[in-house]
Amino acid sequence: QVQVVESGGGLVQPGGSLRLSCAASGRISSIAAMGWYRQALGKQRELVATITKTNGIRNYADSVKGRFTISRDNAKNTVYLQMNSLKPEDTAVYFCSAHSGAIFYWGQGTQVTVSS
Repeated sequence: QVQVVESGGGLVQPGGSLRLSCAASGRISSIAAMGWYRQALGKQRELVATITKTNGIRNYADSVKGRFTISRDNAKNTVYLQMNSLKPEDTAVYFCSAHSGAIFYWGQGTQVTVSS
């Protein structure tokens, strides 16, 4: 089993920045990649960004390219999502996931609200 816990959400004005953190614990050796996903009210959960554990290959949704950066600290079993130039449409609950083969372990989510 793998557990993931997100932190760092909050309220920010348009154009502002936030950094989300995701700490993984448990069977860390089974994790091949970690990712951030988000779900806005009334919409389906969507991919934001992923990063592989061993070689750090990153993948981003088109909507966040150039604004968001995913990074990892394997020593701390932690993944970060740096979000810059935030827009109101980035408002959502952001979920972290740890990928172990076909299994995705999810955190409880953290709310990000972009509003003036």
